[in-house]
Amino acid sequence: MNTEYRKSLTGTNLDYFDAREAVDAIKPGAFDTLPYTSRVHAENLVRRCPPDQLKDSLIQLIERKRDLDFPWFPARVVCHDILGQTALVDLAGLRDAIAEKGGDPSKVNPVVPTQLIVDHSLAVEHAGFEEDAFEKNRAIEDRRNDDRFHFINWTKTAFKNVDVIPPGNGIMHQINLEKMSPVVHAKDGVAFPDTLVGTDSHTPHVDALGVIAVGVGGLEAESVMLGRASYMRLPNIVGVELTGKPQPGITATDIVLALTEFLRKERVVSAYLEFYGEGAAHLTLGDRATISNMTPEYGATAAMFYIDDQTLDYLKLTGRTAEQVELVETYAKQAGLWADTLTKAEYERVLTFDLSSVTRNMAGPSNPHARLATSDLAARGIAGKWEEQEGLMPDGAVIIAAITSCTNTSNPRNVVAAGLLARNANAKGLVRKPWVKSSLAPGSKVVKMYLEEANLLPELEQLGFGVVAFACTTCNGMSGALDPRIQQEIIDRDLYATAVLSGNRNFDGRIHPYAKQAFLASPPLVVAYAIAGTVRFDIEKDVLGHDQDGNPVTLKDIWPSDEEIDAVVKASVKPEQFNKVYEPMFDLSVDYGDDIDPLYEWREMSTYIRRPPYWEGALAAERTLKGMRPLAILPDNITTDHLSPSNAILASSAAGEYLAKMGLPEEDFNSYATHRGDHLTAQRATLANPKIFNEMVLENGEVKQGSLARIEPEGKVTRMWEAIETYMERKQPLIIIAGADYGQGSSRDWAAKGVRLAGVEAIVAEGFERIHRTNLIGMGVLPLEFKPGTTRKTLELDGTETYDVIGEHTPGNTLTLVIHRANGETVEVPVTSRLDTFEEVSIYSAGGVLQRFAKDFLEAEAN
Repeated sequence: MNTEYRKSLTGTNLDYFDAREAVDAIKPGAFDTLPYTSRVHAENLVRRCPPDQLKDSLIQLIERKRDLDFPWFPARVVCHDILGQTALVDLAGLRDAIAEKGGDPSKVNPVVPTQLIVDHSLAVEHAGFEEDAFEKNRAIEDRRNDDRFHFINWTKTAFKNVDVIPPGNGIMHQINLEKMSPVVHAKDGVAFPDTLVGTDSHTPHVDALGVIAVGVGGLEAESVMLGRASYMRLPNIVGVELTGKPQPGITATDIVLALTEFLRKERVVSAYLEFYGEGAAHLTLGDRATISNMTPEYGATAAMFYIDDQTLDYLKLTGRTAEQVELVETYAKQAGLWADTLTKAEYERVLTFDLSSVTRNMAGPSNPHARLATSDLAARGIAGKWEEQEGLMPDGAVIIAAITSCTNTSNPRNVVAAGLLARNANAKGLVRKPWVKSSLAPGSKVVKMYLEEANLLPELEQLGFGVVAFACTTCNGMSGALDPRIQQEIIDRDLYATAVLSGNRNFDGRIHPYAKQAFLASPPLVVAYAIAGTVRFDIEKDVLGHDQDGNPVTLKDIWPSDEEIDAVVKASVKPEQFNKVYEPMFDLSVDYGDDIDPLYEWREMSTYIRRPPYWEGALAAERTLKGMRPLAILPDNITTDHLSPSNAILASSAAGEYLAKMGLPEEDFNSYATHRGDHLTAQRATLANPKIFNEMVLENGEVKQGSLARIEPEGKVTRMWEAIETYMERKQPLIIIAGADYGQGSSRDWAAKGVRLAGVEAIVAEGFERIHRTNLIGMGVLPLEFKPGTTRKTLELDGTETYDVIGEHTPGNTLTLVIHRANGETVEVPVTSRLDTFEEVSIYSAGGVLQRFAKDFLEAEAN
């Protein structure tokens, strides 16, 4: 600890670490030019960095060098139950391995405070137009997830430093924003900024509060949990100046979809963004959170807003104590994190976005950055006239309309706007189309309370948008079963059926197996599309229905004014609602006792929780990087949904067939996501997305869509899982070749675990998304990047080749990919190692995060 920089915080009995003094001691006046992100990292270094590393690490920030690693010590780890449970399963397995080698397993605990919120397990089996839908869905959730919840309940007492929020309470990001983040900590007499990593790509939601919160994979989270620094190089910090103000009738959803398109085009992948300017100053915290939440959709790592009066107003609104609000203001102003202290901040790159340019927007199909102005739907071929046939759905039918996800339900203006539009629609006699499965799944229990306060919940319920859950549902592929008659009609007529949701993800195949495509939209637009019943509809111009007098009703007739939305929010959203929800929820006292078995008693027949195999099989074998055969050759924009889908398990899938053999009834197959604590189920999800294209599999000269592979050298085309099984039996080392932006989407560690268990030793792509790249390293898979101008196509790869990788493993080193073609020709191709830091080299060399920790732990115990 660098005690010379420990100072008294004015007006408090706390100290703080003065990053300004430390930085200016190296270069006078330099602190004033640092961006917000660099200031937070500077404080973290001054407080936590070993003294002999401090000066060099601060120079990295001051001179904006990116050639050396510096340590970051996040204050917290936040997990949802899918990746959080998987991480704790890994730690339970690590305890077993430690015990078998003579170590003390009870010493394996998270060192950093870890919060696990059970929010990703509920499927909307009962829609919002059904009575008691919430209670019915929760009962199904508990039944299906008995094994998982048994394990999670064990972790509450078996592991120290773990808090668990049980199911039915909300989404981790929204709870983090509304309650868990203090913005500024006061611990052991020291005030310091809140920072965290979270096992979900939307963890940057809380960046809106000025909190550096980064989404990571479960493997990187495990490393941080166990007390290791997260080593990094200075990120590319991009300033985004927001100018102007939104036009009337424009929601935060419209803004963020326009920003997502803009920022994707500006190539901000892996950057830390800092939003500032007059436009940012006037955005509510809810609006800021909507923007920060979509960070992974525009490819960034973080999306920061400065701390200002809007921050304080939000902390007061959400029931934080007066003392805490005062601490945030005092600390931010003295430590240089208040907005007014950043007027001289310098950015290497500045983008400008005019909020007044935003129109009413949707996004889709398939990609969240594919913006569609609602006024352009007809011209883009989405909208189109249809004639309703009695008893039948139209082409383009909206089979799912869901107000869902943390992105929008954390924003009271968006939810209230939906409620007011529903009220106006009801007053004119409009109704939801009968084939639309509608639902309201807020990320917080407070949403229900303020909708009731405003008398808007009954209006939403009348249109079928009753509360079905307080959880991540449709956006995560947990949209539940359709009415069997509707599903059969879709199959029989091969209908183009769609989903409209207020979420952040709409990748093909994610939302529902029978929704061919999905569109993102604001909550009020979701309600409007439930009334329209089809996307073959010009939502701005076409008639939604007729009122009691026979007059046509269009969207503009029922859209609420900004003034009314703001008035309802002001009158109905109150601090006491947040206190009433969160005070009992966070009464988390736990009796650890002395008789708790530090080893979990694994249930032999469980398909949810199984001892992980990370010290056996393919993971125990030496990685030779020799003679590798391609498991798949993949195109650009491969997402983690392609690599390991999260949606419902179909009976015809490899995982479905396995679950049936294990005695599970089909109605309880649940989702791929919920089974990730059992590797025998989860590995059958590897490359199991039916929308994927493996370029090794051709039909009539065209790449055939589906979860397919070609076993070599026989050239036999099979389902992907059969190919994986065959190669596992042969102990054949594998490689994957891919295009650009490999691993987009959710921070899904099984997208890396699945391929590693299959025997994949390396992945060569044109580029990697950050979180997935670190997950690959955490599993001991080598990420390699083609040099610019070289691709799978320029090399004319067809999958008959075998591959070697030659070279020394140092950060960013150029290695040689040796391609042995079937005709005997050998080609040597230079590739860049994406082991970017010495810490990553160390993890990879050990075989992965857990292997490295076990080795270090046992060595420390021996000494």
